[in-house]
Amino acid sequence: MKTPAAAVSTLTATAIVVADMIGVGVFTSLGFQVTDITSGFTLLLLWFIGGVVALCGAFCYAELATMFPRSSGEYNFLTRVYGPAFGFMAGWLSATVGFAAPVALAGMAFGQYAKAVLPGAPPLLLGLGVIWIVTAVHLRGTRHGSVLQVGSTLLKLALIVALIVAGFTYGEAQPIDFAPHAFDVGQLFSASFAVSLVFVMYAYTGWNAATYIVGELADPPRSLPRALFVGTGIVVVLYVALNAMFLYTTPLPALAGQVEVALIAGRHIFGETGGRLVGALICLGLIPTISAMMWIGPRVTVAMGEDMPVLGALARHSSRGVPTAAILLQCAVASLLLLTQSFEAVLDFIQFALTFCSFLTVLGLVKLRITRPDLPRSCRAWGYPVTPLIFLSITLLMMVHLLTVRPFQSLAGSLLMLAGLLLHVLARRQDQEGTRPTSPE
Repeated sequence: MKTPAAAVSTLTATAIVVADMIGVGVFTSLGFQVTDITSGFTLLLLWFIGGVVALCGAFCYAELATMFPRSSGEYNFLTRVYGPAFGFMAGWLSATVGFAAPVALAGMAFGQYAKAVLPGAPPLLLGLGVIWIVTAVHLRGTRHGSVLQVGSTLLKLALIVALIVAGFTYGEAQPIDFAPHAFDVGQLFSASFAVSLVFVMYAYTGWNAATYIVGELADPPRSLPRALFVGTGIVVVLYVALNAMFLYTTPLPALAGQVEVALIAGRHIFGETGGRLVGALICLGLIPTISAMMWIGPRVTVAMGEDMPVLGALARHSSRGVPTAAILLQCAVASLLLLTQSFEAVLDFIQFALTFCSFLTVLGLVKLRITRPDLPRSCRAWGYPVTPLIFLSITLLMMVHLLTVRPFQSLAGSLLMLAGLLLHVLARRQDQEGTRPTSPE
């Protein structure tokens, strides 16, 4: 059964982009950056450059998504550009652990930060509870999912803006200068800056979220680019402002090497109570993040089920147009990862594979520009060929970094991709045997 008529608004798609991007990364990354980089200008430039790279990726994905407006993201793009085997490889990653592992991580983070509101409550049960509640809402239909997504994302944005304003208003100014100086040039071209940029890019992950539901948008050529550009732009502004507030209110030695950057900054602004307030803010902000991933992840599974009869059960929709089987599958995998506490290991070894899929996708845009210039393009990537080259260069840097510092995990991710290719061959063979006419007796 196919999905009913498109019903997802531009506002909802934009909310999905914003919610999927703003997770825990921006609240934790700065502590590792200030250990080697001490210039306020360089630190903010780091987050600005990360945002520019994310926007470059959004420009490229917008062209591909409006050319091939089918929900499922990289699965659809790589299938169109390189063939079904490469598409299945990307879809296999997304459908198994690509979304389930981040959902499990967000669930555990929710449980940890919820202790600020519910001291003594078991984080594991809280994490499972929020995943199951969000799943239940999405099982009720697109309208209910949209209300949850838009409402919780707007609340998240309001709380972050309030935190930024409160920090600059009530925080005690630290001796840090955001103006550029001559010595900043050396830090810009340092190895520390390159490594920090890799982690900043992880905090920007999710800028492509709307492409996973492009087939459900009422007017993809107009709404998809708007959702990607506006959503990513909002996050860039918030990321730069939020990190400026952290640096303005908190001494660098207090941040250096620390993970709970936001909690530390909250204590410096409001005292001990501030840490609990910020913990509650992050906790509430994780709800739309989980919702976004529980919405877009199953769309990959559905597309794979539609294309491959052996997976056809996963493409079934309820009478309300909900991909019930795909949503329940992702919920089950995320819950299992959370229960076994294995999601961090999974995230480690799929990072290389997911980054490689994004690299192949943008490279595919360049390939189509050369080999198929005749294809209709209702939205062309702004700044081509500079924008894809910027994205490809930074993405390649990320992959080299992962291969250097995490060779075993990167190899494991590569093996997972190869397993996807093998499964594609086996599934195709089974489908062919199932459709082959039997000889008369």
